[in-house]
Amino acid sequence: MALIELNDVCKEFKIFKRNKGFIHSVKSIVHREYEIKKAVDHVSFSIEKGELVGYIGPNGAGKSTTIKMLAGILLPTSGSVLVNGRIPYKNRKENAMRIGLVFGQRSQLYWNLPMEETFDLYRKIYRIDKSRFKQNVEFYTALLQMEDFLRTPVRQLSLGQRMRAELVVSLLHDPDILYLDEPTIGLDVLIKRNIRHFIKEINREKKMTVMLTTHDMDDIEQICSRIITIDKGKIVYDGDIDAFKDRFGNGHTLVVDFQDEHVAIRDARLKVVKEEGARKWILFNKEQISVAEAITWVARNYEITDIQVKEPGIEEAVRGIYGETG
Repeated sequence: MALIELNDVCKEFKIFKRNKGFIHSVKSIVHREYEIKKAVDHVSFSIEKGELVGYIGPNGAGKSTTIKMLAGILLPTSGSVLVNGRIPYKNRKENAMRIGLVFGQRSQLYWNLPMEETFDLYRKIYRIDKSRFKQNVEFYTALLQMEDFLRTPVRQLSLGQRMRAELVVSLLHDPDILYLDEPTIGLDVLIKRNIRHFIKEINREKKMTVMLTTHDMDDIEQICSRIITIDKGKIVYDGDIDAFKDRFGNGHTLVVDFQDEHVAIRDARLKVVKEEGARKWILFNKEQISVAEAITWVARNYEITDIQVKEPGIEEAVRGIYGETG
């Protein structure tokens, strides 16, 4: 059995319909009209133990609603949700003891307490054995280089320090699954890199399943091995990241430095998309011509000084999939 299983899940919300004008406002006092919004629309997927999965989509696509159903905060309108063999909303307490949650824009820290006291408070909440608690605090604080600010009140911490603390608080009880919602939002490049390394390290060390939702495609590309894309409540892609980029990206690009800047590319499979003097960016699709064949063709027909291959970017692929489904 998979660790996470969603089968034909729908989630609908009943929303009060507001009509403009005084007369309509008066009528709404007596007779209210509602409309149904389907936030999640027949979603099915499963996630195995130890997977690193990116769950992405535009704002309002259904990402947060899905996570809230997995956490047991919301119950589905129809379909089934199982996490670790449990129905989350029916087993909220048991489910909460086996998951960790980090929301980049919401804190679970106590503003006036130093980190050490916050950790100890969560030890009591989760009833963590003292020896296991000590081991986890030492392991996570060393991995995230937190020793220098453990005795500092949360209100005095920087955004990067607070985010590291949020991660540790969510992991002290050794959850099976870690849900991350925008964990690197607003952070500088160095802190982002450290947090990405940390997430991959705990996945490797503890075989922890990680489900990441974010708008930062670098997070997805550097952390995840699988991507699930949702748009307007429906799953539009579920699979390997490289296959995702190949399918929805513009294609591979050769960056070529020619000896003569006035060369003309006479092959319909190769399209020059940018030029800077003798350097040209040549776009091609692997389904029409392989990488090796494209390089060989250019090198055989022209005098070149350098050639590089750039794979399709994940951001281009994401734009491509939203354009295709919109």
